[in-house]
Amino acid sequence: MNFVILVLPAFLILAIGYIGQKKLKIDRKSVSTTALYLMSPFLAFRTFYTNKVSIEYLYIVLFCLTLCAVLLVLILFIGKVKKLQQPKVSAMILSGVFMNSGNYGAPIILFAFGSVGFDYAVIMMVIQSLLMNTVGLYYAAKGSKETNTMKESLMKVVKMPIIYGAALGLIIQVSGLIVPNFVIQAVELIADAAIPTVMLVLGMQLATLSRNNMKLGEVASMVMIKMVVSPIIAYFIIMIFSIEGLLAKILLVLAAMPTAANTTLYALQFNTEPEFVSSSTLITTILSIITVPIMLLLVS
Repeated sequence: MNFVILVLPAFLILAIGYIGQKKLKIDRKSVSTTALYLMSPFLAFRTFYTNKVSIEYLYIVLFCLTLCAVLLVLILFIGKVKKLQQPKVSAMILSGVFMNSGNYGAPIILFAFGSVGFDYAVIMMVIQSLLMNTVGLYYAAKGSKETNTMKESLMKVVKMPIIYGAALGLIIQVSGLIVPNFVIQAVELIADAAIPTVMLVLGMQLATLSRNNMKLGEVASMVMIKMVVSPIIAYFIIMIFSIEGLLAKILLVLAAMPTAANTTLYALQFNTEPEFVSSSTLITTILSIITVPIMLLLVS
């Protein structure tokens, strides 16, 4: 019951976005552009500026990079075998590789493992954010119908301000510089608005879906990869790197989190099968109400 209460705010924000889109017919692209270009860079800056680099970073970096690489290769292989077009493959990568370890996963870890576990979850969120803002953005741009070459995809990624927000936050944090309090206050206000805005965009996108364009058969394969295959791969990675104790449990639980909400933002921005990505996000989020408690039970 406590777990259900924990995820209710996320579903409430989705519902507000859904109802707003149904009633007001909002221009989703404008809202997503605002979140991606004006809000997310400040969220990335705050994330990298406020979280100190520690030895745990090494283990979590190795875990995240390996999990991302294995899932990426798996989906590329599936795409090649099925002879899928690039937009569909890119949408599958956005749906299957990146988990919602931040605004969804971190509170669950705090509830289940306490403040020490939450610190690990925040580090995981930082690294996942970096991967999503580089690898994720690249494949979102690559899957765009307006993009034809690798150079064009990379140029679109380079133009994204969220990367520079993250880099600036990390540089200032490592250098030991102190950002003035009035600047931090402004950053906090914009950063706090980023995540709920992303969730609103997801809710708005879901309002445009119909049973015909959801393609549940295709989404089912992503659900299997995200909720079953990803935790199994994570288990073997943990064994290979000899990660033990609380950190091992947290990494395993976070690997079973639903698709990251930001991927819908990227898919909508670059027109990379947004219906498919938003459907995957919605269904994995709903199913996580069942699967995540099971995972918590298994690691305990």
